[in-house]
Amino acid sequence: MLNYFFGVITRGEKQMTKRMGALLLTLLLTVSLALTACSSKQEPKEALKTAAANASKLTSYEMSSNFTINELSYKPADESQQDPTMTQFMSMLKDAQFNVTGVYQSEPMQTEMTVSLELKGDMGMTFTIPMVMTAEKLYVKVPSIPFFPIPETVVGKFLELDLKELAEQEGTEWNPDAMDTAKTQKLSNEVMDAVLSEYDQDKFFKNVDVKDAQLPEGVDAKQVVQFSVTNDNVSEAVKVMITKALPKAIDIVAKEEYRDMLQLNQTDIDQAKADLKSVAEDKEEMSRIDRINEVLTINNFNIDFALDKQDFPVYQKIAADLLITPVDTKDEVKLAFTGSNTYTKINEKAAFKINIPTGENVITMQEFEELMNSSYGY
Repeated sequence: MLNYFFGVITRGEKQMTKRMGALLLTLLLTVSLALTACSSKQEPKEALKTAAANASKLTSYEMSSNFTINELSYKPADESQQDPTMTQFMSMLKDAQFNVTGVYQSEPMQTEMTVSLELKGDMGMTFTIPMVMTAEKLYVKVPSIPFFPIPETVVGKFLELDLKELAEQEGTEWNPDAMDTAKTQKLSNEVMDAVLSEYDQDKFFKNVDVKDAQLPEGVDAKQVVQFSVTNDNVSEAVKVMITKALPKAIDIVAKEEYRDMLQLNQTDIDQAKADLKSVAEDKEEMSRIDRINEVLTINNFNIDFALDKQDFPVYQKIAADLLITPVDTKDEVKLAFTGSNTYTKINEKAAFKINIPTGENVITMQEFEELMNSSYGY
């Protein structure tokens, strides 16, 4: 649904989509990391807004994330139109898991993580890719990928990517502010506060009893806040986002300090506002949103945020179970997924496991390309 919202803003502007998409990811991370409150429980919505201001206190942490596709299927109204290729593709994605474990510190900026993707089905396979990022460089460990021959001399080495050089190659100016955690956090806080302020607490937010929150073992929480979208409030949720929340978010992004950081120009901003306004004023589009229940059935869509006794965010969980039935075809698409983030060792001394690669463990992009071309006989 969030992808739909951003599609509304940035339709036809690929660069705008890329940058605003990055902002949205940062906002989501802020929500998951910034959910702190005072020592006693607050009202759910107020707890979220108050917490955003404290997110800058997170100077280091270890994290573990998981995203699992529990259900993904497509059933055409006319079963004779079933596409075997589509069926096989969805079967491969069903039960697929995306996992990330990592360590972060703000000063000096360093993040390391291990990303793994596990696909099920007849063509099941697993990819694991360790990586390290500093303020100016990204190191990615070259994996061994089935059906994609990579020279053995390359596999296991860290590919060094200079972020400044990459920016120049894309024809954009290197902007260190893009890696400024404090400024990015400040932007995210402002956007989150603007968005949350537009949603009715009684309809979308509630406190969940800790004992009923089904927290994983080891997560000691004092308060759990839940944001929910249901069949009863989904059309309102979409309309609030389009007509109120996103216009406020765009105004914040349009501030000079943030516009420069995101490398957006005034044309980008004006186009986003115009696109959003055209949708908000389109009676037919608004009418379709009113009838969204004809297309979308929400069996479940909840996001839970858990706070520990020190008012730090230690756990976030999203669970969704959706049925999509386009009116014109009556086909059925089922999608169910779960995701979670767990944060530990908050503001403790970062204990990196991979560390910044050096010496023979590192290969430049030029060296990588030369070795790949050589393996293909070029």
